[in-house]
Amino acid sequence: MPAHSHTTGQASLVVPIEAFTDNYIWAVVRDGWAVVVDPGQAQPVQDFLAGQGLRLRAILLTHHHGDHVGGVLDLLAQAPVPVYGPARESLPHCDFRLEEGDLVEIPELGLSLTVLDVPGHTAGHIAYAGHAGGAPLLFCGDTLFAAGCGRLFEGTPAQMHASLEKLGTLPEDTLVFCAHEYTLANLRWATTVEPANLTLQQWQAQARQMRADGRPTLPSSIGKEKDTNPFLRTQQAEVAKAAIGWAGHPLSSAVDVFAALREWKNNFK
Repeated sequence: MPAHSHTTGQASLVVPIEAFTDNYIWAVVRDGWAVVVDPGQAQPVQDFLAGQGLRLRAILLTHHHGDHVGGVLDLLAQAPVPVYGPARESLPHCDFRLEEGDLVEIPELGLSLTVLDVPGHTAGHIAYAGHAGGAPLLFCGDTLFAAGCGRLFEGTPAQMHASLEKLGTLPEDTLVFCAHEYTLANLRWATTVEPANLTLQQWQAQARQMRADGRPTLPSSIGKEKDTNPFLRTQQAEVAKAAIGWAGHPLSSAVDVFAALREWKNNFK
C-alpha cells in the first residue's frame, strides 16, 4: 500500500516494487517522474515505470550489495539518470558520492534528503532522511529493519549500535522504508526477547494480518521501532536482562547488550 506524503497539491507517493523474494525497491513518484532506491533488479523497475507511464529521474543507493545495486547498469542503459550513492563503497556506477551531511534535492519530486553515515551492515552504508513534499521519511537500506537490523558483514557492534542510535534521534513520525520484508521473522525473535511488551504483541498480530492480506508491513516508523525493536531498546532493563540471560554472563554496556542481541538473532531459528 503506497504511503502518502501529506501535502497540499500534488503529493509524492512512495511505492514498493517487489524484487527477488523479499526485497523492496522503493519508488518515489510524482508528476510523471520516479526516483528509485536500491534497484537490485532492473526488470521490476522497468515494468513498474512502463505500467505507470513514468520517467526515471534518479537512482539512490545505500550500500554496495548486489541485491541493492544489481539493476543499476541495465536501468542506465535505458535512462541515463544521475546515480547517488555512498562515497566509500565500490558501486557499479555513481555520479554523486555522498557522506554524512550531504544534501540530495530532486525538485520534480519534492525530494529533499540529508545523508547519514550508518556503518555496520557494510563499512560505508548510508541512509537518506528528509521529506518527499510532506511526511518525514527515511530510506535506510539494510541498517534498520522493522523489529530488526542488518547483519554485521563489515562493521562492528559499536558502529552498528551508534548508527541505530543516530536513526533513533529522527522525529518519531519519520516513516521507515527499509529494503526487506523481514518483519514477521524479526517480530518472532523480538517477542522472545520482550515477551511482556504489549505494543510488540499488538504489532505482531497486525503484521501477521497485513501479510495474510498480501500487504507490505512497511513503512514502519521511528516511534514504532523505539517501542518494539530490541536493537533500539538496549537501554531498557527487560531487554538488557534478556540479552544477559541469553549470553550467560554480565554485559557491561549498551554496546555489549547490542552485540549479544545481534548474536542471538543470528542464531535464532
